[in-house]
Amino acid sequence: MDTRVFKVVGMTCGGCAKHVEKALRSVDGVLQVAMDVPGGTATVEGDAPFELLSQRVAAAGYELVGLA
Repeated sequence: MDTRVFKVVGMTCGGCAKHVEKALRSVDGVLQVAMDVPGGTATVEGDAPFELLSQRVAAAGYELVGLA
């Protein structure tokens, strides 16, 4: 099981974070999500593929970017 941190482009407030969190949690394989609004990141625990996470977040109106 992986824990990955992603930058969320366009997330500027708590409401945005709730939309992104809901989108991420809807993906099979996601076990836990933690949002950091000031840092503009989402920490995702689980084995869901990045492509699917990115698609769901894009459908919510934001962009998910992998961090090194």
